[in-house]
Formats: sequence, C-alpha cells, structure tokens
Amino acid sequence: MHAIRLHAFGPAENLTYEQTEDPRPAPGQVRIKVAAAGVHVIDTTFRSGDPNAPYDLPALPTIPGREVAGTVDGLGDGVDASWLGRRVVAHLGLVPGGYAELAVVATEKLHALPDDLPFDHAIAMIGTGRTTVGILLFAELTSDDVVVVTGAAGGIGTLLTQYAKHVGATVVGLAGGPTKVARVAELGADIALDYDAADWTERARAALGDRAATLVFDAVGGERGLGAVDLLGRGGRHIVYGWAGGGPLDLSEAELERRGITSLQVVGKPMLDRIGGPAGMRKLEEDSMALAASGVLVPSVHRFPLAEAAAAHRAIETRGTMGKVVLIP
Repeated sequence: MHAIRLHAFGPAENLTYEQTEDPRPAPGQVRIKVAAAGVHVIDTTFRSGDPNAPYDLPALPTIPGREVAGTVDGLGDGVDASWLGRRVVAHLGLVPGGYAELAVVATEKLHALPDDLPFDHAIAMIGTGRTTVGILLFAELTSDDVVVVTGAAGGIGTLLTQYAKHVGATVVGLAGGPTKVARVAELGADIALDYDAADWTERARAALGDRAATLVFDAVGGERGLGAVDLLGRGGRHIVYGWAGGGPLDLSEAELERRGITSLQVVGKPMLDRIGGPAGMRKLEEDSMALAASGVLVPSVHRFPLAEAAAAHRAIETRGTMGKVVLIP
C-alpha cells in the first residue's frame, strides 16, 4: 500500500509518500480500505516533535493519522463476518496509522455508516463532530440566545454555527478574510464579520442594535477573543475550546464579576468529567453521526490527496483551510 510516513520530527516536508507493507488485522481487528483520512491540528504538533505535546510523541518511523473511513476488506480472528464489506468510520485514539490506503482498527471502535453519508463527512464527524457535541453539552442553547462564534469557518466553528441556527438562535459568525466570511454567511449566520478588520466590534454592535450577546464560543483567544467577550451582556456565558489566535484570555474572577459573565474552558478534563470519562466518547461519536445522518449538521470539508499530506499540514499551520481537513487516497 501507499502511506505517509514520518522518519524524523520537524517541518511538514518530513512527511513522505511511500510504498510500505500492507497491514494485517490482529484478532478482534478489521482492516479498512481507506476512502478518507482525517487530519487534525494535533497531528502537526506530533509531527513537529513539540516537547509540550499533550500526549507522548510517537515512536519513529510512524504513519500519522487517527481518523479513518472506508470499507472493511479484511477480518482478524474472532471478528463477526458481517463486518466484511461494510462502510465504516473509526477514531483510532492515540494509535497512529490513518494516513494510508489501508488501516487496521479494533471492532469496538467501528461505526457502521448509512449509504448516504459520504466518507469525508463521516471523518469530520468522528473527531471534530464529537468534540462539537461535547461543547454543546455546556451551552444549553435556546432560540433566545445571541451566539458569537469565533473561528466560525473552522471545523468546529461551522458545526456550532449550524447547530445554533438549528435551535433558532441569532448567530454572529467571526472569521478571518473575505473568503471565510462569505462561507460563514453561507452557513446561515445572521451576521458574518471579518475579525481581522479594525472596526469589526463596532460593526457587530451596530448590527445587533440594542441586543447583547448571551453566549460566546471561543476558539481563538487573544485580542479577537477579547473583542467577542466585550459583546457579552450581563449573565453571558463564555465557552472556551481553544486559543489559536494568541493564547487563552486571562479573565480573573474579579473581572468576570465586574462584567457579570461566566467563563468555562470545556476541552480536556471538564468534558471528560461531563460525559463520564473516556467511555463517554462513544456516545458523543454516536450523537455526532446521528446529527450528520439527519442533515442537522453538514460538515465543511477541505480535501487534499493523500500524497499531499505535507501541503495539508502547511495549510493548517498557516490558517489556510476551511472546515475539516481530509486526505483522500
């Protein structure tokens, strides 16, 4: 098979497209003929060899990637024969191997896919979608909410925007640059603004009139994140799931009390506690897939050929993508 291999930590160019041995499924595993493989920002952290990565760096050489979708073409010992030929998606967890034409995975990680759910959409929902569903557990969204979504053209941001509109909330979608802003408007945001523009906060207030935001989904932090927080009225909620734009906001208890808002970072331990530990991830995946299958959420996908995995990594690192990045073998 062909796969992307990493022999040394470093820049994106260290990802090489190579011929390698086909994997064989072990007992309790299936082999998937991969139709789509997910690329996550954490993949770029592992590839670079960052000593501050949230998990242990992989042993080298490695085939990166933790999300795969495709058709089961091989069974290990003890696996129900009904899996053969089925359309599936799986999150591999901390086990790499996804950037390849073939991948092996334990059956307990598999989700069977309906025929009308595209493989690349399934990839978006198995990781990015499950995180989105987890974030929404903290939001308690209603039609009365005025929601500000930072990074609204990103993988999670597009899904949050769609779900907020699904429940009838008013949505202010923020993104960087005219192309991304146009995409946010296409997603249904009532107000779509370029937060790289100097006057975006004034434009947001003018568009909202006498209404204040009640909820901010913040993925960027930094000055843009603070600008979004400034739109909140008293009683507002600030839900943080990233800080790609300049680090987390330093909002002290005294500052939160002065503003009359609450702020909660929801990724990591808070989310695991909310869902009952790692076992709860399966339920998030199931709920995410159900929202996609029903059409409530339609993920945005940015596709690259498998052989161009290095270009995909560079695009993520330079904020040059919209939606979930997916490799197509």
